[in-house]
Amino acid sequence: MRLVQNGTVTTMAGEGPAIADILIDNGKIAAIGEHLTVPEGCEIIDATGLQVYPGFIDCHCHIGLYEDGIGFEGNDTNESTDPITPQLRGIDAINPFDPSFKEAAAAGVTTIGTGPGSANVVGGTFAAVKTVGTCVDEMVVKEAVAMKCAFGENPKRCYQGKNNNTRMATAAKLRELLFKANEYSMKLSEARQDPSKRPAFDMKLDAMLPVVRKQLPLKAHAHRADDICTAIRIAKEFDLKLTLEHVTEGQFILPQLQAANVPLAVGPNLHANSKFEIRNMTFTTPGVLSKAGLQVSIVTDAPIVPLKYLAMSAGLAVKSGMDHTEALKAITINPAKHLGIADRVGSLEVGKDADIVITDGDPLAMFTTVRTVLINGEIVA
Repeated sequence: MRLVQNGTVTTMAGEGPAIADILIDNGKIAAIGEHLTVPEGCEIIDATGLQVYPGFIDCHCHIGLYEDGIGFEGNDTNESTDPITPQLRGIDAINPFDPSFKEAAAAGVTTIGTGPGSANVVGGTFAAVKTVGTCVDEMVVKEAVAMKCAFGENPKRCYQGKNNNTRMATAAKLRELLFKANEYSMKLSEARQDPSKRPAFDMKLDAMLPVVRKQLPLKAHAHRADDICTAIRIAKEFDLKLTLEHVTEGQFILPQLQAANVPLAVGPNLHANSKFEIRNMTFTTPGVLSKAGLQVSIVTDAPIVPLKYLAMSAGLAVKSGMDHTEALKAITINPAKHLGIADRVGSLEVGKDADIVITDGDPLAMFTTVRTVLINGEIVA
């Protein structure tokens, strides 16, 4: 057992910061309150004068698949043989020994959503994992959190001359897959009454069943306003769950985003304009979307921006007009909701995982130092 004692605790569960203790037992938060009784043999972590937060979360990155400082040998982000690969599982390419994991944990990033990139129209499933461990199976919070799909420049550039040269072709390929998956699902349902109607197994369509059955959201890479609208249009057409990723021009289509009311992962913004569709990239976007009543998470797309700069990215959003509390939510409870794992992480509450960050100041301020990080109740930094 461990007791984080006498810190200024921000739980992200509704109440404001307060001096409190946090009792940890078997990797979970057992109690939160003032002057908790110290169990016999309990290790004390003195947080006097320090600030205590839930572990930070990035709901959209590619570490473990796109390994730090390695070329082809460590890049398993995109399967370039086929633009439609829903059968791929990000968990099968995550290398826990990618140095990015250790760097993330040291910066207080305790959970991430990581998975395939955006070269493919449909790329495979994202996983939610903790940032410490030696085998990905032991790091998993949730093996499949979303099915990655992509709009805009990437799929048409990566498959140029390979039957996917336009945004229209990207949308058509996704629609075709969804039509076929719905038909496959219908035939499987009919086969319960008449086994002779059971269709031949199709791995791609089988992987899409949780999507068309609204058990798994599409995780739609879309920077430009028109691509965001296309993602919303297709999700509405097929009655799908949807999360929007990057949302670089989201500030131009606030009414459409408010009507869709889906989770938004905004970023990365802490880098140069690397392509035309992000020419309107700005740190004002997270605040504009948040003030419009939308659920906003701030992301790094690591390794595009290293995960150690997640809190800094939230701080720069505050500097550009975002409410401070909303920026904290954007790297804690909101990404937990975005990934469908808010029952385990994202806030400091009894019964949740003991993922805790202790700092010597505001974590969104550049000169603040992360003093201690716990993941599943264990001190990792």
